[in-house]
Amino acid sequence: MNHGPDTPSDLVGFSIDLTVEEARRRAEVVAALGPDWDPVAVLREEEAAHALLYSGLDEEQQRLHAMLVAAGVLPREVSGRASSD
Repeated sequence: MNHGPDTPSDLVGFSIDLTVEEARRRAEVVAALGPDWDPVAVLREEEAAHALLYSGLDEEQQRLHAMLVAAGVLPREVSGRASSD
């Protein structure tokens, strides 16, 4: 029987371990952020922005926000994060 180029007998297993490349990529990202990067300050700023974004919603906006959270479109409130009320 003649096998075409895509038959299982013509395929060769192939795998690559990208662990070293991923570690190098992460190191490059951290180096690019520079020595003044403060992840805790960035997280606080993100939480403040989130609180501001969802503050002052009227009743209809609050209802839509709750619906989007329930549907998984928006994240649920995280403990320590300001509520959207």
